[in-house]
Amino acid sequence: MIGFIHQIQRRTPLGWLQLSREKGRLLVALSGIAFADVLMFMQLGFQSALYDSNTKLSRTLNADIVLVSPQARNTQNLGTFSRRRLYQAKDIPGVQSAQAFYSNTITWKHPETRKDTSMQVIGFEPEQPALNLPEVNQQLKKIKLPDRVLFDRNSRGSYKDAIAQVEGGKIVTTEIERRTVTIPGLFTLGASFGADGILIGSDQTFLHFFPRREAASINLGLIKLQPGYDPKQVATALHSHLPNDVRVMTHQEYIEFEQSYWQKESPIGFIFGLGTAMAFVVGVVIVYQVLSTDVNSHIKEYATFKAMGYRNQYLLAVVFEEAIILAFFGFIPGLILPIGLYNLAAKATALPILMTLSRALLVLILTIIMCGISGAIATRKLQSADPADMF
Repeated sequence: MIGFIHQIQRRTPLGWLQLSREKGRLLVALSGIAFADVLMFMQLGFQSALYDSNTKLSRTLNADIVLVSPQARNTQNLGTFSRRRLYQAKDIPGVQSAQAFYSNTITWKHPETRKDTSMQVIGFEPEQPALNLPEVNQQLKKIKLPDRVLFDRNSRGSYKDAIAQVEGGKIVTTEIERRTVTIPGLFTLGASFGADGILIGSDQTFLHFFPRREAASINLGLIKLQPGYDPKQVATALHSHLPNDVRVMTHQEYIEFEQSYWQKESPIGFIFGLGTAMAFVVGVVIVYQVLSTDVNSHIKEYATFKAMGYRNQYLLAVVFEEAIILAFFGFIPGLILPIGLYNLAAKATALPILMTLSRALLVLILTIIMCGISGAIATRKLQSADPADMF
């Protein structure tokens, strides 16, 4: 191992010398790689924000098992089933409680601008906390009165004045479905691709917003188990006990169900995946053009090496050395720029777009592969070339 390290130290860095000789070409290559990396980072960032924002509410559900309609597709399109299934679920050993959960999108008037905005409103019995959000559970008494909702301070849009008034103890009102609504408190969750924010009210307030909706038609059934019972075993028992007009999932399975929709069925998830693939292809083309030009401009030097007895492996190693150098040096600005762009996008869209270590490592690996593929394509001419034909 030590001998191998000494051999590397004694080796002339031809790849770096060739790249650094043409500084203009090197800067163009690094700019192209950084551009491809920025595109991949942005596509992956928005894709991750899509999954995180649309499963955030699902993750906060205070339930071990979730009952959902078979027609449900995602949190904004859940479908309904009979509340009777909750009473039937209580017959299964291990079920401690079964709570109705209502959810739908609704249009409300911005408290300041009075413009219509799409929001997701959820309702449940305030006596039984339906969410694992301490900030919400501490304010459940405030929504017991009709037409009172808690407002998500991380909603998309400008709500600074309204939030400041609520935090200052002032009464803030707005209008939903021609009903005057009071905002007595705030909580923090965040917007999603499906709605600009979330409103939390009681089940009675929810039904006031949707007068044609029957109280017996619910969107989710939140089941809590007694200590010591396995959610998967109880879910299996519920599946056998309940009719097929309701679907039984553990809490984790419900989160995966929600994410699966955005990954496989939603066109948005496909678009971000395609965008990442296209950015990768763009990077391959850019690096190939640089390496191919470099190979062509030094073809006589490579021919001399061949004539001196150097094998193809040595010459290929030089080109791959250039590819790896381009990958690492191009990745640095490609990593720094998206951090600032993430901050701008997060402020503009209210979506959870953050740089993560796993994503940075993924893009670095993709960059190395991208440059490696380009190097492999660029070296085809060297492998088949005859030194006698190069002069």
